[in-house]
Amino acid sequence: MRLCMFHPVGHPLERGWVGRIDGERVLQLAAQTLQSFFTGGGTAREHAEFPLNDVVLRAPVLHPPSVRLFDDQATFAFANPAAVAGPGAVVVGPASSLTVLPRLAAVIGAEGAIGGFTLLAEWRAPGVEPPKDRDFALGLGPVVVTPDEPGAIEARHAFPPFDWAAAIETAAARTVLYPGDIVAGPSSDPLEDLGAGAAVTIEADGIGVLEQRVAG
Repeated sequence: MRLCMFHPVGHPLERGWVGRIDGERVLQLAAQTLQSFFTGGGTAREHAEFPLNDVVLRAPVLHPPSVRLFDDQATFAFANPAAVAGPGAVVVGPASSLTVLPRLAAVIGAEGAIGGFTLLAEWRAPGVEPPKDRDFALGLGPVVVTPDEPGAIEARHAFPPFDWAAAIETAAARTVLYPGDIVAGPSSDPLEDLGAGAAVTIEADGIGVLEQRVAG
């Protein structure tokens, strides 16, 4: 399945509704969030139907319980869950020139398993003292593709090789992973020297395009 959070054009909602994308349409699902959809077993009654062109996609998980960014197979850093921003967001950074690290991210579903994959843009501000150089924006979206979808395999091929099962085991060691937790793999080539008004796109077959821009 290709899952999303969305709202109709002209009817803005901060979090949005849960939807399943089927071709050129979005089917609204009877769940409050993707976290609750996964907790409920990955099924939900369908409500209204919308043309895909008539909706706005939001961050698939607006307030994740935790965010872990892996830079190699065994090493990760925590990131700021409050910094999550969805497709189309305008990023205000603490420096005039910014960098984006494109990553593939797993969204945790029920019982600590991977519920699906999405794209993550880790924004950084070179020259700003750590950790505030990477604390201001995390792009997420546009959709979550469940592991059984061919698109999930295609997306994984677009990023550095990574043992997701081992990473999830590392992340869960001596703690608990909750639905909606984000575990991101190593980044592909960074996008650098992004000034005011610069548009950034990260793309992976099966997931789509995550586009954001720097405030002008």
